[in-house]
Amino acid sequence: MSSASEMQKIRIINELREFIKKLLQDPAILEQSLTIARAHYTDDGDSRQMWATIANEISDNTSVHIPEDPNEHSEADRLFLEVLKEVVDEGKALY
Repeated sequence: MSSASEMQKIRIINELREFIKKLLQDPAILEQSLTIARAHYTDDGDSRQMWATIANEISDNTSVHIPEDPNEHSEADRLFLEVLKEVVDEGKALY
C-alpha cells in the first residue's frame, strides 16, 4: 500500500471519528437529520438538488456542517447522507 493511500485512509478515519464524536455529544442531531430528510425526500432519491437542500437544512439546524455542493462533500458527509437515505428508504418500505 502506498504512503499516499495510507494517509488518505487515516484522514478518512479521523474525519469519521470526529463526526461520530459530534453525534455522541449531541444525539438530537440524528433525529433532526432524519426529520429533515423525511420532509424533503422524494421518490427520486438521487436528486442532487434534493440532497443539497437536505444538507443545507441539516447545516442550518444542527452543529453538523455539510456543504450544499455535493462536489465539496467529505467522505464523512457522503457516508452520513448515504446512511440517512438508507434509513429513510427502509422506513418508507415498512409503510
